[in-house]
Amino acid sequence: MYLAYDYPLLSAFWTMLVFFLWVMWFVLLFRIVVDIFRDDDLSGWAKAGWLVFCVVLPFLGVFVYVVARGKNMGKREMAQARAQQKEFDQYIRDTAKDHGGSGSSVDQLHKLSEMKSRGDITDEEFRRAKAQILGDQPPADRPGPVASGTGASR
Repeated sequence: MYLAYDYPLLSAFWTMLVFFLWVMWFVLLFRIVVDIFRDDDLSGWAKAGWLVFCVVLPFLGVFVYVVARGKNMGKREMAQARAQQKEFDQYIRDTAKDHGGSGSSVDQLHKLSEMKSRGDITDEEFRRAKAQILGDQPPADRPGPVASGTGASR
């Protein structure tokens, strides 16, 4: 028992081990508190009861929570991560749609050149639409076939 105090290196090891376990305890406690509030299946009173139990008797409360409800903690965390990813993907789609939803200028120029090679538009219409896509010239009074979306053909 006195071995740790006779050897300073062993004492430092025990100090680091206790500090690590102390930090891990708080990480576990905070994860459980977050899980209590995250769970939609619990009523408000049940959440308050678990929270009081974990705060008043932290060791017993945390261990009982892990035994009783720990199995689904990972499932709830994954469900929240999936929901956040889904919301983020939807935000990206909406933002991309708002900022040029018809595609990038490269895509538009490619479609325009395909239309010209098929003979759907004339050289003059191609030149005006290309200038409009590249921003070299403001849109004309009468929009071309690409701007109006009609895709006029001969």
